[in-house]
Amino acid sequence: MPAGTHLDEMREIVNDFILETDELLLGLDRDLIEMERTPDDLNLLNKIFRSVHTIKGAAGFLGFTQMVELVHQTENVLNKLRQGEMKVTPKINDAILKSVDIIKTLLSDIRNNDIKEIDISGILHELTAILGMKGADIGAGKAESKPAVSGTKPQEDVKPKKLGEILIEEKVVTKEQLDEVLESQVPPKLGEILVEKKIVTEEQVQKALSKQGAPSQPAEHTIRVDINRLDNVMNLVGELVLGRNRLLQLASKLEELYEDNETIGILNENASHINLVTTDLQLAVLKTRMQPIRKVFTKFPRMVRDMARDMGKEINLEISGEDTELDKSVIEEIGDPLVHLIRNAIDHGVEMPEERMAAGKNRIGQVKLSAYYEGNNIVIEIRDDGKGMDTERIKEKAVEKGMITTEEASRLGKKDAINFIFAPGFSTAKKITDVSGRGVGMDVVKTNITRLNGLIDVDTEYGKGSTILVKLPLTVAIIQSLMVGTGREIFALPLASVVETVRISNKDIQSVDRREVIKLRDSVLPLVRLNNVFHLSSPLSKGERGLSSDSKNEWLYVVVIGIAEKRVGIIVEKLYGQEEVVIKSLGEYISTKGIAGATILGDGRVTLIVDLAQLFEIISTDHTGSRRL
Repeated sequence: MPAGTHLDEMREIVNDFILETDELLLGLDRDLIEMERTPDDLNLLNKIFRSVHTIKGAAGFLGFTQMVELVHQTENVLNKLRQGEMKVTPKINDAILKSVDIIKTLLSDIRNNDIKEIDISGILHELTAILGMKGADIGAGKAESKPAVSGTKPQEDVKPKKLGEILIEEKVVTKEQLDEVLESQVPPKLGEILVEKKIVTEEQVQKALSKQGAPSQPAEHTIRVDINRLDNVMNLVGELVLGRNRLLQLASKLEELYEDNETIGILNENASHINLVTTDLQLAVLKTRMQPIRKVFTKFPRMVRDMARDMGKEINLEISGEDTELDKSVIEEIGDPLVHLIRNAIDHGVEMPEERMAAGKNRIGQVKLSAYYEGNNIVIEIRDDGKGMDTERIKEKAVEKGMITTEEASRLGKKDAINFIFAPGFSTAKKITDVSGRGVGMDVVKTNITRLNGLIDVDTEYGKGSTILVKLPLTVAIIQSLMVGTGREIFALPLASVVETVRISNKDIQSVDRREVIKLRDSVLPLVRLNNVFHLSSPLSKGERGLSSDSKNEWLYVVVIGIAEKRVGIIVEKLYGQEEVVIKSLGEYISTKGIAGATILGDGRVTLIVDLAQLFEIISTDHTGSRRL
């Protein structure tokens, strides 16, 4: 192992090793599960072998001996599999997956600069035992793994020539030169070292690579940038957006005042050009922070496989939309909620094989995880063909816990009943297991989705399955907002949480349990007035409005807001339209509950941005502290 001081000196190289190995391990989890389903896929086996071999080479260069020892033995097992001497079985795959888990532990210690010896004798013994197995013991021998072309040995005809072999054949290098380079080779590729030592030219390497069947890779096209630098660039772009908005408004006013002035026309043209460039720059910067959701999705095939085996269930996980991208900050927050949702689909949703067959279903349960764009949002969908949710059972449990009365339960609609699953401590499980029954899963989902100003919608049919939709904003840096007016104030409502807007009159507003509501299609929507929440004077407050017949005909607007599973209507007097705003912190000395920050409008006015998650907390609790929403 490298000494601590040596490790500090090589920290940059070690960090690169950690990042690369992390990516390889994520891919290995997915590929190993796929290998279990398609054990005869030679290309997949070779891909897995190459990933493990890469980890071994880099770990060996850095002196991480325990990791090298474990990876080497795992590589031996994989080599026997790809040579056709053994066939993939669940038992062998279990051992390889266990090895990958321990490699993750070792990598975590390296990341935390806490390198210590751990006991890997158990997994080494397991892998050694597999290597010593005979055909009868593992369920398949060499004869059972037939090559794709009759009369050829496994792998020999499909194995590509190495780059060094081709260069020697082409008489570009000698064997002695190649051996000297190979002795000093570290993670950089052979071709790069040869070019660096001026033994060959880059063109000769590319020519040899083309004969090898490898794609031409003239230069590296990616660089790693510290996230703090990207945040700084994003802040600067935010300031530019504010300046752009101000410039456009001033140019528009000048055009109204001096319609025929040629200079004003030129100013407007330049303002339009700056608007276009600023928009493109903003999108470019946002894209630098974007990451494919594959990073989150990759861990689920392994999780589903392990859970299904532990429970005795048969489940097929289908994933789509892995290339859908969203902001790094959103990626980091969405992992835990998705884990809970997938676990619930496996535990509560999909039935045991015998139960499914008795119900006329395929014994193998289907869980589908997908991601796709919808406007400025990303939608993540989790669908299963299990038993669905029993809304009557949910109502009974809610009554049993004292959350509602029997009379209220009888009036409760399907959607409202389902929403009880998000209440803290709520569970319909008949027994507590390692996976569920403690009522903590869906509460975590709700908390994380709320923090991101996201929406969650559950649709279920008892006996047929459930679908859960999670809608999230693509980014949390520069947001689209709906500008609304109440009294003399203008507020910005994050557009990602706006479900719809409805025009109503005062006579449409009814009172239920001392709370204002309206009937919106098939549901009752609770209402809130921003001037009451933030203690503002408003010409439309009850005291000033009185009960005159004229006031009953005044038109108002209701902005329907959704956070996680809840919906509420915000009453406003004016809708100013949609605007792109940059969230500016109010500073640590100003802390107003329900306000996320402030932004500057095009006319220079400062406008407050409503924190809708906190707003829900405020209006969900009355002065007695009882929950109302």
